[in-house]
Amino acid sequence: MKKITILSGKGGVGKSSITASLAVTMSKKHKIICVDCDVDASNLALIFGLRDIDYDSWKPISTNQKAYFDLEKCNSCGKCYRTCYFDAIKFENNKPELKQFSCEGCGACELVCAKDAITLVNVDNAKIGYAKTKYDFKVVSAQLGIGESGSGKVVSAVKELGDKLSENSDFMLIDAAAGIGCPVIASVTGSDYVIAITEPTPSGFSDLKRALKMVNHFKIPKSVIINKYDINLDFSKKIEKYLIENNLKLTSKIKYDKSFSDALMNLVPVIEQNEEFLNVFQKIYVDLSKEIF
Repeated sequence: MKKITILSGKGGVGKSSITASLAVTMSKKHKIICVDCDVDASNLALIFGLRDIDYDSWKPISTNQKAYFDLEKCNSCGKCYRTCYFDAIKFENNKPELKQFSCEGCGACELVCAKDAITLVNVDNAKIGYAKTKYDFKVVSAQLGIGESGSGKVVSAVKELGDKLSENSDFMLIDAAAGIGCPVIASVTGSDYVIAITEPTPSGFSDLKRALKMVNHFKIPKSVIINKYDINLDFSKKIEKYLIENNLKLTSKIKYDKSFSDALMNLVPVIEQNEEFLNVFQKIYVDLSKEIF
């Protein structure tokens, strides 16, 4: 099974919309599975019209730990309070207490406690599940709990579940989060190919270059799609020039069209909202096939 990660660097460039239409296009000729690795704000399933009740079942998962205080052992020395880099500990009645939404589970407090009054315990910091779309492929999603951390490990759990559910699939499409942080690195790790989505804006171009630099670290083949290229033709040409100078492949340029926002409101991929885009995504698929096969 080939794993294709779609990332963007910057949010709001149409990454998930493009992933959804590419998935439907590929599913007509291949067995695929989609995984939504934007665990802080998972919404890929929405584009396929899926709701919470459509999921097989949400299951809690633990990819992080938090400090637990045994107050009977505590001698109120305050070392844990002074050591905590995240200011997650407060003192109430001369005893340590964990602040809500603050502990990162780093374990520094446990290390400095001379009385062994602090231990790290596993916490359910996310939930994970999957659903089958009307296009006959599954989507795996996870949702990080409010104020919880450990998103990179949750992404890894999503990909692991995707592997288990793949059932001899030909492709796994991975919809990464925006940015270049831990969740995106976890998404890219182990991928066979990366498609980077950008838009012709200064921030879109800047974040594209940072994302490509991160992908280069893993030495993964890649290409670029410029979405909404016609909102700033001069800047699109600037991006194209950069790609040529750096020997990077431009897979497609997609025009701005209100059909994308209409499709999101109607909870369908854009190729279902506007048949004009069927050829666009078919060409992307053909081009991608040449790169991967």
